[in-house]
Amino acid sequence: MRGVVKTAGTTSAARSARAAGPPPTHVVARALLRPVWRTLPRWALLTGAVVGLLPAGLTRTASGPPDTWLCLNLLRASAVAFALGLAFLLDDPARNTTATVPVRRPVRTGLRLGLVVPFTAACWTAALFLIPAKGRPPEGAITLEAAAITVLALASALVAVRCSEAGEPGIAISAGLVGAFFAAALLLPERWELFVAASDPHWDDAHRRWAGVLVVALLAGALSLAEPLRRRRTTVLAHR
Repeated sequence: MRGVVKTAGTTSAARSARAAGPPPTHVVARALLRPVWRTLPRWALLTGAVVGLLPAGLTRTASGPPDTWLCLNLLRASAVAFALGLAFLLDDPARNTTATVPVRRPVRTGLRLGLVVPFTAACWTAALFLIPAKGRPPEGAITLEAAAITVLALASALVAVRCSEAGEPGIAISAGLVGAFFAAALLLPERWELFVAASDPHWDDAHRRWAGVLVVALLAGALSLAEPLRRRRTTVLAHR
């Protein structure tokens, strides 16, 4: 009789849990914070941060008045270094063996971003203020460039994870980002130039183009937040 009562109680509890539905997203996110923190590619992120701060710090060792063009390009180098570290953010060697999880991918990706983006923003602020005030370019404009480069790296990682089976696309993304950086600096015609001097009359036009790069990268990243295509096909076949 006790066994029957116990079984009935267990069945009733299971039904109540199903009726209550899944736990709220914020509860799940809080429970995932520690596991997500453990899987972050911390060495890549820290290396990007350290390498990104070095160019800006070099300006403090120079004697004489700061060179504005040099300071601007050192800040651009810092932005690229920070972005290269973030290119590894979604690297997960176990991705293909732990594909089936009860948490939607936007939540998992959002947790990674939430843990890392404030740190990257702090590093960029430090790099910006390491540049002497007399040689520092307009903060808003150069921060727009840094944001566009950073979001481009993150969007590339999101696209790679969604459209390929690569568990660690960070190396390929960082190589592509460096190639794109040099191609944009050396090959773009004058009317499409992105890397111009602060005294250049096309400075404002160049930053309108940077804003366009940022918007396109944001849209590409947002559209790639859905579950990877291969997983969606597997789910459809399983239901059949």
